[in-house]
Parts: sequence; structure tokens; C-alpha cells
Amino acid sequence: MTARVAAPARATGRQAAVGLALASAIAGTWLALHIYSVFFHPLNGAGLAVAPLLVLAITWLNVGMFIVAHDCMHGSLAPGRPGLNRNVGRVMLALYAGFSFDRLLPKHHDHHKHAGTDGDPDYSHSNRFWPWYLAFFREYFGWREFGVLAVLLWSYVLILGASPVSALLFWGVPAILSSLQLFYFGTYLPHRRDEFDFADRHRARSNEYGYIASLLSCYHFGYHHEHHRHPHLPWWKLPSARTR
Repeated sequence: MTARVAAPARATGRQAAVGLALASAIAGTWLALHIYSVFFHPLNGAGLAVAPLLVLAITWLNVGMFIVAHDCMHGSLAPGRPGLNRNVGRVMLALYAGFSFDRLLPKHHDHHKHAGTDGDPDYSHSNRFWPWYLAFFREYFGWREFGVLAVLLWSYVLILGASPVSALLFWGVPAILSSLQLFYFGTYLPHRRDEFDFADRHRARSNEYGYIASLLSCYHFGYHHEHHRHPHLPWWKLPSARTR
């Protein structure tokens, strides 16, 4: 009996250790690049040529912070530790775009319970990318989020002395690009309707990308049917579910 109890405890402890290490690496790298790019990166000469690479890197890390927060919504970052999941999720979404973890949490669980129906906050009757994206954007980005980001932006510029161009380029642009990336790979492709029926009630499908392409596109979130079937799995374990 002791051995059967200890093994799951070791497994969940290992999952929490790996998840927290990856979350720290993503958030720490994002914070370092964010501070450097907004406050110190020159927008002339070689610095101007490097700027697109910085934007792409920050965009990808933004996606990662959202995916970590998403794992926190399912309790899969640190299994059995709801307070830790909640607090990490709050930090990740606040850094990402001033979102409220507590407001997004019930909406995300509604998405899982009512995927692809009118009860799903991510669902759209339009199957076209841009109308669906705009509806998705309005669902999650409201006056509260706009106000938080506006206050932070002007604090950067007026109090901390950041260049408005740098703040918009290295903060605003990656936030918008990452929302498009998350929507395209994590909602539009998995949940859009086509000539083939969905496999089951989850009304989700997965992409066929290899490991590297899957990681770069959306931290394996494109293995979306697997996520809906196994929501307790963190993002970094989804490839193993895909191969089973």
C-alpha cells in the first residue's frame, strides 16, 4: 500500500518541479528581454536590424506565459497545490497583458464543458479567421485590461523614461502577435468546422506537427484533442499523449 501511494506522490512532485522550472525559465527570460528591449535596446544601426528578432522572441515567450497560466487553470502546473497554481497563474497573466486569472478561470472551464457550442465563450458562429478572432479578442480584452495596460504604458514612459516607440514595439506588438498566435494554433485550427466531423464531444482536433514545430507554434497546445482528453497533463507532456 505504501509503495502505491508513494509512486504517485513522486510523480506529481516531479511534475511540479519540472513545471515550475520551465515556468521560471519562460518568465525570467521574458522579463530580462522585456526590460532590455523597452529600456536599453537602441533602435538604430545594428540594433534596428536585431529588433525583429527581439519582437519574435518576446512574442513566443508571451505565448509561453499564457500557456503556463492555462496549465495553472487545470491545476497541472503543481498537482495538488491549488494555491500555488492560482498564484503562479495570476503572475503569468498579469505579466502577459494585465489579465485577471480569476476572471478567465471560469470561462476556460466553460470552454471545456461546452466546447464548440453556444455555451463555449471561445466559440463563434463565424468560421472565418478574422471575425472569429475579433469576437475572441472582445471576449477576453475589455475596458479593465485596456485601463491596466494604459496605466502601465504611461508609467513606463512618464515615470521610468521609456521611449514610447520602444514600449509599443517591444511590448504592444508582441502582445498582439502572441494573441494571434494563441488564437490561430490554440482555438481556430483545433475548433474550426470543416467537412470532417469532430471525433467526439470535445469538438477538437490536433495538428500533425513534429516536436520542434509544435513547440515553436504554441508550446504543443496544437495537440489540442489530447489536451481536451487529458486536461490534467501540462503542456510539456502533451507530446507523450500524442504518441499513445
